[in-house]
Amino acid sequence: MTLKQTIEAFEALDSARASGRTVVDLLAPYPAASVSVEEVRGNKGKTDFVKIIVAGMQGRLCGGAARTLGIIGRLGGIGARPGRIGLVSDGDGAVAAIAAALKIARMHAQGDPLPGDVIVATHICPDAPTRPHVPVEFMDSPVSVEEMNAREVAPEMDAVLAIDTTKGNRILNHRGFAISPTVKEGWILRVADDLVRIMETTTGRSAVTFPITMQDITPYGNGIHHLNSILQPAVATDAPVVGVAISAQTVVAGSATGASHEIDIAAAAKFAVAGKTNGELAMFCWAITSSEEVSSSMLPERKREPSGETASTAEAPERFRLPRTLAEATSKLKTYREVACSCTPMMVFPSEEACRRARLACAILEAERTGAAGAGGAIATRVQVPATGSTVTRTS
Repeated sequence: MTLKQTIEAFEALDSARASGRTVVDLLAPYPAASVSVEEVRGNKGKTDFVKIIVAGMQGRLCGGAARTLGIIGRLGGIGARPGRIGLVSDGDGAVAAIAAALKIARMHAQGDPLPGDVIVATHICPDAPTRPHVPVEFMDSPVSVEEMNAREVAPEMDAVLAIDTTKGNRILNHRGFAISPTVKEGWILRVADDLVRIMETTTGRSAVTFPITMQDITPYGNGIHHLNSILQPAVATDAPVVGVAISAQTVVAGSATGASHEIDIAAAAKFAVAGKTNGELAMFCWAITSSEEVSSSMLPERKREPSGETASTAEAPERFRLPRTLAEATSKLKTYREVACSCTPMMVFPSEEACRRARLACAILEAERTGAAGAGGAIATRVQVPATGSTVTRTS
């Protein structure tokens, strides 16, 4: 049960004076929780980034090997003062993340510590700006998404749950919360069965998922339409990322006040805590690729069944995580996958031509008032990865 912790977090953050210190005071009674705060100033104001670490009994912080779960409360700001009074709908992600941290810390104090470490990250800004968005107004942030990723996504995270309010759209029409497919290294994978089971168990209802596109896992600021920023952590990590979207049946602006529902926030927080308790959330059923040294050709022939020498894609067992493959720029091994016509998509940054086409398609669809989100993203079939970034040399 996380309702008590959700109400505590909500009441603490629903203040014009809310800051990182507010979160420190909330967790002060729990010595197992380590809280750090960093104030960051941008062109549109300032915000306090908060990181909460609760060590597990068998986690790396205690010298163990249990995996680490990251819970990120994604948002623009918890308030839009002075234009809006009170906690805005966009603040639900921060409330849910802090409520989950409170529950895990209390479990530790009551003699029920989790096996692995948990890292909770979010930021607190009670006077964030707003920005226009279709169909309703969105919250903006004092700092860029890149700044958020740099401070919220930690390399120690073996898997990430990104909790975000996702009410400002006509795609997800469900009151409560929904989960996304797993995203890993530019791949949109299937929805993990374990997460579906956990959602059904914790809510007592059928699981609800929401669709995402390649556009949603590209970096913000490229001119392409995004559902929201819920999956932006996937841009900054090679760990699997799942979005936990707090949703509504109607379209609700991110800057709306009086629009938060404590029961829905508590359900999302309980999902994160219950999943980590059962040990499944550090896996998310991501695909891994094994490689063998084969011919020096740059790409395999299309429409040809892979031979025994080429790489194959398999489901990772739930007991361990295999090492990641080396980047092509530094590896002599050619990595192929059996899906997507045996090519190796790497969705890092779309080409300028792909962005131009997507923007043109969005403009046409907007003119026809179809309400569509936009065109799909492009997939690079060959990518060179220098030390300072990625350059697409061929697209399709």
